[in-house]
Amino acid sequence: MAEMAVPHKEPISPAGAKPGLVYPGLTVPFILLVFCFAAWGSAANLTDVLVGVFRHIFTMSNFQSALVQFAYYGAYFALAIPAAFINKRFGYKAGVLTGLGLAAVGGLMFLPASQVLAYNFFLLALFVLAAGMSILETSANPFVIAMGPERTATQRLNLAQAFNPVGANIGVLLGALLILPRITPEEQKEGMTAAQLRAAQEADLGLVLGPYMGIAAALLAIWLLIAFRKMHTPQEHLEAEIEVGAGRFGRLRRNRHYRYGVAAQFFNVAAQVCAWTFTIQYAQDVVGVPVEDSGWFLQASLIVFLISRFVMTYLLGIFRPTKLLFAMGALGVVLSLVAVLSPNMIGLIAVVGISASLSLMFPTIYGVALQGLGEDTKFGAAGLVMAILGGALLPPVQGRVMDAASTNIGFIVPAVCLALVTAYALFDLRAARHGEARATAAAAS
Repeated sequence: MAEMAVPHKEPISPAGAKPGLVYPGLTVPFILLVFCFAAWGSAANLTDVLVGVFRHIFTMSNFQSALVQFAYYGAYFALAIPAAFINKRFGYKAGVLTGLGLAAVGGLMFLPASQVLAYNFFLLALFVLAAGMSILETSANPFVIAMGPERTATQRLNLAQAFNPVGANIGVLLGALLILPRITPEEQKEGMTAAQLRAAQEADLGLVLGPYMGIAAALLAIWLLIAFRKMHTPQEHLEAEIEVGAGRFGRLRRNRHYRYGVAAQFFNVAAQVCAWTFTIQYAQDVVGVPVEDSGWFLQASLIVFLISRFVMTYLLGIFRPTKLLFAMGALGVVLSLVAVLSPNMIGLIAVVGISASLSLMFPTIYGVALQGLGEDTKFGAAGLVMAILGGALLPPVQGRVMDAASTNIGFIVPAVCLALVTAYALFDLRAARHGEARATAAAAS
């Protein structure tokens, strides 16, 4: 019992001192978690390339190819609650290791999928990969929040999330260098026999295999680094001794900042996945960029996202998070409408620019929605990861709009999503938290 008594108290900063970003002794564990953020960024954004690749290989509509995102982000929804139970019962580290291991299995499943030549097998491999990423993300985000004072939680999570686009850029770069330029040209397929066409499909799908084998190897390496490192936090020890009653979900439902935060996260992820999924198609179909060059515009989007994430992390030390969220949400709406109304290079530049507005949204909404949840944080985190379902449901909707109208008109979907995120920022700026906190506390007692 004496060993458990020490972690109950949060480290205290000297009077007047600015609180540290992480607690003493947690710098190395924080860095290891940063590798996790980069890993799932690489896996997630490689799927944005796959949408265009599968449309080309299997000759399908935008809606059918968008099922890649449905499989990937649908897994996030399905595994978030099981991940919360893992975190509650065994701790954040166990959740992180479970997620890394399952995601590595999903990456390895691309090997048999490339041999079978079945689209559904690839969707299954993506689902298993994303299932692991769901558990990883459900564990890693609140773990980062628990690694330091609540006052710096949003800034700390934004810093960790800043390395997510580092991995994302690696994922898209793999697609732009190793897959898109080497895909069998469409005009070359026209004169092929059935046997030649199948051989071309095998070669093209083999291109997909290499990057995912690399991702699986990286995930296993990170698993080993984390498995042999102690990674406990004061909050986690405290939560382990608290028995939460059946009122947990009721408290979360009554908390408007959390409830609306889940909805905002749903539309934020939807806007992000919609914009990145169809950047390549916008470049090809609207502007006429050749297939082998189109991936570079998605790469540019992620570079903009990466730079903006670090800029926003700095600005969060100066401005209130939801003020920045409101400003960037409004910018995203404007850029999405430019993409709709200007079907040319200006529209494509606007599509790339949407990434600047997206850069701070996920960690900021996450931190704002979880603020003050206390013992309900682990299950609150699961709800926010389940909100990633927006990335599964809205890209097929955008694909339908693009098939029925045009590629540029489809960007009305992220415009609406970003408008709703902006509305959440406005709600947080106008609503008082203290009264709601008292009501939640009273309900808990």
